[in-house]
Amino acid sequence: MEPETFFSRLTLIALLIICAVSGQVTITEAGKLAGPATGTTSTDQVFPFSAGITNYDKHLHHYVFFGMDREKIKDAKSFLETPSLEGAQVAYSWRQLEQGKDNYDFSMIREDLAFLQAHGKKLWIQIQDVMFSPRWKPVPNYILQDPQYHGGVDRQYKYKPGDEAHAVQVGGGVARRWDPAVQERFQKLIIALGKEFDGQVAGINFDETAADFGESGRLFPAGFTPEIYRDAIIANMKALKRAFPRSITLVYANFMPGEWRPVTDRGYLRAVYQAARELKVGVGGPDLLPSRSGQLSHSYPLIRASAGIIPTSIAVQDGNYAEVNPLTGKRPTIPELIKVATNYLKVNYIFWCTEEPFYSKELIPLLKAQDRAR
Repeated sequence: MEPETFFSRLTLIALLIICAVSGQVTITEAGKLAGPATGTTSTDQVFPFSAGITNYDKHLHHYVFFGMDREKIKDAKSFLETPSLEGAQVAYSWRQLEQGKDNYDFSMIREDLAFLQAHGKKLWIQIQDVMFSPRWKPVPNYILQDPQYHGGVDRQYKYKPGDEAHAVQVGGGVARRWDPAVQERFQKLIIALGKEFDGQVAGINFDETAADFGESGRLFPAGFTPEIYRDAIIANMKALKRAFPRSITLVYANFMPGEWRPVTDRGYLRAVYQAARELKVGVGGPDLLPSRSGQLSHSYPLIRASAGIIPTSIAVQDGNYAEVNPLTGKRPTIPELIKVATNYLKVNYIFWCTEEPFYSKELIPLLKAQDRAR
């Protein structure tokens, strides 16, 4: 049995036990899940942590994630006209922001910030140092070309569990975060951004910590170990907090290479969350997928444990709206996703992607209705 399948079944069994003990579901003679009174299932019944009425009075910050499609903001009428949407989260690649060594170009950020402020909205920066398409590179050319940076990026791998010998490279690569020479240049960028935008933007976050280079070591890039990678992530968090003492700082800590919680929990992800609490750096990340065993066993309990101590967030990204819950056979509604985010994860911030038709047909009408009710 493949590990992911095994862990998924463990999670399913655990959820069934929780639900049965709580009396929220029973198992019918046909072997189907049923609610205690109606014989039907719902997100509340299958996931007790989402049960209850969503507290819309809680100060929950809603942002729209435009990704690298920043040009769409000016035409996003529904976003601009919905008061509940506080602002836009825009991803800017390292390559866009540093045209050459020490040649910083923040004109895009300035333009977006000015436009949003003129419309009563806020800007949240996401620094993109990983690309998921081989067509794009996340770092400047000098990082790619100068030998002292050892290629600047390394591609991740896709492989069947236990079969790293047949792994194939995927994506456009992740910056060599663990490489001291690359890290020094990245932190200089963060410092330069902080000098101009700290206190001007609502927040800034790093992209996700997940990186797949296998576990055996045969796929590890030069100079990489999970321990070195962990320490590099924490060092970058420290630099981010120093550069942005006034704006909200946040790290998307979803998974860490070299472990799979809880079976092979080596403490890497826990260490990042512990450092975040000590540094007062917020935590969160993609995705809002409450029926996925990976999320349930990795970042979710750590996000929840951080609530009330540091800023916490969750990102609803492409594919999340349409994800079908295997226990119900249905995808969650927007109110159900908000319940999971607020009642279980207890987050302060939700970053919503613009995937259609869900964004225009479901999210916007819900938030506008809430605005009218206030």
